[in-house]
Amino acid sequence: MNEAVSKDRLVLVTGAGGFIGGHLVGDLLRDGYTRVRAVDIKPFEEWYQRFPEADNRQLDLRELPACRAAAEDAAAVFNLAADMGGMGFIETHKAACMLSVLISTHMLMAARDAGTERFFYSSSACVYAADKQTDAHVTALKESDAYPAMPEDGYGWEKLFSERLCRHFREDYGLATRVARFHNVYGPEGTWDGGREKAPAAICRKVIEAKASGRHDIEIWGDGAQTRSFMYIDDCLYGTRRLLASDVTEPLNIGSDQLVTINELVSIVEAIAGITLKRHYKLDAPKGVRGRNSDNTLIKEKLGWAPSIRLEDGMEKTYRWIHDQMAARQKGAAE
Repeated sequence: MNEAVSKDRLVLVTGAGGFIGGHLVGDLLRDGYTRVRAVDIKPFEEWYQRFPEADNRQLDLRELPACRAAAEDAAAVFNLAADMGGMGFIETHKAACMLSVLISTHMLMAARDAGTERFFYSSSACVYAADKQTDAHVTALKESDAYPAMPEDGYGWEKLFSERLCRHFREDYGLATRVARFHNVYGPEGTWDGGREKAPAAICRKVIEAKASGRHDIEIWGDGAQTRSFMYIDDCLYGTRRLLASDVTEPLNIGSDQLVTINELVSIVEAIAGITLKRHYKLDAPKGVRGRNSDNTLIKEKLGWAPSIRLEDGMEKTYRWIHDQMAARQKGAAE
């Protein structure tokens, strides 16, 4: 794989204490990058992954001076920092999600002023027009479907605005920006409880709890017929690094095109757990759009690649990791 910058130059990962950011820092270090700066607002003990060989810093990137400190001498920036979570969070924290625009704006300014060569921005499928996602039998979303604009309220608007900001920093200042629209990234080493978790982790947790308790039932948000695609973290990392090193200037979907209903996702996890549960549907719960899938025509054309890890395989790894985390927590509580 071609690299955006040579491996002896400084690479900054913001949001490094989060799920994707933590995996990305580890991936860069394992691949031979010798100068990786990892930044997050959370205290170090709350980072999902932290690597001692990285330059780890706790900074509030909503503030411009913090962004300048983070971007100093950075040849490449992966800007993953944002206040976000699953649907249960973003539907009830719209203002907090939109305030991430401070991070996007200040990091672009800091990177421009630091002479950064490549800048990656993690956008989201939540930028897509809501009227194109009203049917569970959805037509996969093409990059052009983001306009006319009608994104997810709050979180989606911030992402769409920041995409445009990246474009104009490229046009006006020559900063080589690259934008990915992530579609539902999942995997180990991420949030699985507390309200910010996304559907794959939440369902794993619920199935594990049901099996352990002997109740053998599960609550599903919505009627379970809503459709989504879910991308395993390894595909996300590969696509992210490929995009940053490419000459693709327009936003690009990075997501699986394996469409499933939430009911089918539950069935996959039940098969992993070796159990069948009685399903209860919470119809008034936050559930997002009716259907969403990634059209991968453009990424195949531009990068000659698209995410391909099967949901069944990725969910098994995710389930096993969450199971171990829950067992360790229970053991710790009992001691």
